Amino acid sequence: VTAGDPDLATSEAILARLPAAGADLIELGIAFTDPMADGPAIQEANQRALRAGITLRRTLDMVERFRRDDNATPIVLMGYVNPVLSFGIEAFVDRAAGVGVDGLILVDLPPEEDAELRLPARAAGLDLVRLATPTTDARRLPRVLDGASGFLYYVSVAGITGTKSALDADIAAAVGRLRAATRLPLAVGFGIRTPEQAAAVASHADAAVVGSAIVGEIAAHTDAEGRPQEGLVDAVTAFVQDLSRAVQGAREDEAP
Repeated sequence: VTAGDPDLATSEAILARLPAAGADLIELGIAFTDPMADGPAIQEANQRALRAGITLRRTLDMVERFRRDDNATPIVLMGYVNPVLSFGIEAFVDRAAGVGVDGLILVDLPPEEDAELRLPARAAGLDLVRLATPTTDARRLPRVLDGASGFLYYVSVAGITGTKSALDADIAAAVGRLRAATRLPLAVGFGIRTPEQAAAVASHADAAVVGSAIVGEIAAHTDAEGRPQEGLVDAVTAFVQDLSRAVQGAREDEAP
């Protein structure tokens, strides 16, 4: 979910309900004016959140309030490097670690350039999650894995979020190739929109990442001005419960 979408109060209510709905880990998006890796659903979520007044500082404050009741559910901030640079790397790392963030995914920060953030983040106990894609070949993969921590995020399609889905056979092959190269847990995202797709991914990988479809549920329950309508939080919670049940069912089917 995107922090602050569709407004701060509703976003916090969604965040608080996600663990009980079955989310094992929460990826909390940092709203940004130019989310270049994201498709229309998350672009619009970013715009709703920014109009509602979200900032990186307020996003971190959200995590701090969430941690008053939940110290167990991992939270990974996902976004782009410019807001972090604007905040200040040292100040950001200190604040993120202090409020209980567990990891970071910055999709436009390549491995060759991330030491300035990765090293102080790791010293503070924050994982910097790296991404692999269908075009990450055998020569590139070792560089991606060098210094990676937390888990490896496999972007299953070449493109933006929420637009197309990879074939199950392609995901299975990719996960097999990545498992041969790393002991990090493997999460697969981009293009997973239904409980059935999440279950299929979970039969191969350690995690199925669903973003645009959940954000779409939020959008479906806002008015023309982006204001939340009655039942929004319940609708999102119910959808996450459906995803969780499907994933857990796949896990049980795979158990010996």
